[in-house]
Amino acid sequence: MEKFAFIFHPISIKDMEHVSPIMKYIPDRLIEAGLKLKRPFKVSHITGVRSEHAEAEGWFVGIPLTARQMVELPEEFVMDRIIESGKIAQELGAKIVGLGAFSSIIGDAGITVAKNLDIAVTSGNSYTVATALQGTKEAVALMGKRLSDCRAAVVGASGSIGAACVRLLAKEVPHVTLVARHLEPLEDIAEELLHKENCQVEVTNDIHNALKEADIVLTVTSALDFLIEPEDLKSGAVVCDVARPRNVSKEVSRKRKDVLVIEGGIINIPGDVNFGFNFGFPPKTSYACMAETMILALEKRYENFSLGRTLDVNKVDIISQLAAKHGFGLAGFRNFERAITKSEIDEVMHYAMENLAVHHG
Repeated sequence: MEKFAFIFHPISIKDMEHVSPIMKYIPDRLIEAGLKLKRPFKVSHITGVRSEHAEAEGWFVGIPLTARQMVELPEEFVMDRIIESGKIAQELGAKIVGLGAFSSIIGDAGITVAKNLDIAVTSGNSYTVATALQGTKEAVALMGKRLSDCRAAVVGASGSIGAACVRLLAKEVPHVTLVARHLEPLEDIAEELLHKENCQVEVTNDIHNALKEADIVLTVTSALDFLIEPEDLKSGAVVCDVARPRNVSKEVSRKRKDVLVIEGGIINIPGDVNFGFNFGFPPKTSYACMAETMILALEKRYENFSLGRTLDVNKVDIISQLAAKHGFGLAGFRNFERAITKSEIDEVMHYAMENLAVHHG
């Protein structure tokens, strides 16, 4: 039996309201002060992860800090909490531990955590990239578009996931816009692509203008607030939101019936998995980053796989092949915590065509 663990934390106080209804009435800052005093702990035992080749069990280990606290508290304090969680995973018998949500972006993106543990560590970012791109490509096809005709924009293009998405998208689309707060890292990526790919590359820190012409938007920042609003998007655009907390405002789905928003990387897990904890997904499905940890365990590949600020795009291919071998795959499309049907996608396409007719009529 292979063994893994996965570290996560609540995204916001709202995520914790199901723990106790009283929480609604306590000011957020007061709850956060209480959380800061709590230590990481074992949340649940995960059973029934089973492929044709192997079986695995695992554990969720929780860091009682919100996304905001992970970013705003002193880095050293947060890093200590992440390492402590890793040591709990180690004591439970895990041979690899996955870093969920903001635990994978603090400091040097997992490298220091790995140095402080005797087990393998991964951020899960390689499979997150693989499935975000796969889902986006499938959605683009369902919207009746060809990648070779699409302009793409990647928001958060200087991060580990964003930069890898850019490098892979640039092989398939004629034009890609890189968006982030700081231009310097974007210019380095753009420079690299100009010599390699037959793709036009633009860089900008003006998100609202960057998206106006984009047929495909991949967004993957670690911003705490919504970045993308209804008026930012082109009619018929496919938007894949890989970020937690979400980058795309709910208003987009409410006001823009001509735009398709999908969540990145929601995966069917093989076997009869029981997570022992409800994180708001349908049964037997998980985030891609969790799935990567399970795939590596089933494959007995107990190595530091996706770590650091720069992802090796070859690992995106490797993890995709291993996922297929062990029976992991995309679990259909979702947005704002619900499944999207084929007829809903057809409806979005219909509204986009109508808009096009009006503007060209």
